Amino acid sequence: MIYILIASFIGLLSFVIGALAIQSKKLSVAVIATGVVSLFSSILFLLMAAPDVAMTEASIGSGLTTLIYFYVLNKIKKHHA
Repeated sequence: MIYILIASFIGLLSFVIGALAIQSKKLSVAVIATGVVSLFSSILFLLMAAPDVAMTEASIGSGLTTLIYFYVLNKIKKHHA
């Protein structure tokens, strides 16, 4: 029962943060929000007894992808400045 409550809370929270990522005017806030949504989805995968998928989502989805987004944003800002 507690797993269902935790999973529902994390799912609702990731939906709200995903909406924040879509509505955000600043790109850095949107990138961080997508990383947090990815991190929450990795927690959900862990609750659903899929630790291999959770580890992959945490490392690539929230870690590497967020770093690549910030690298590209930095390159774009330098190129336009």
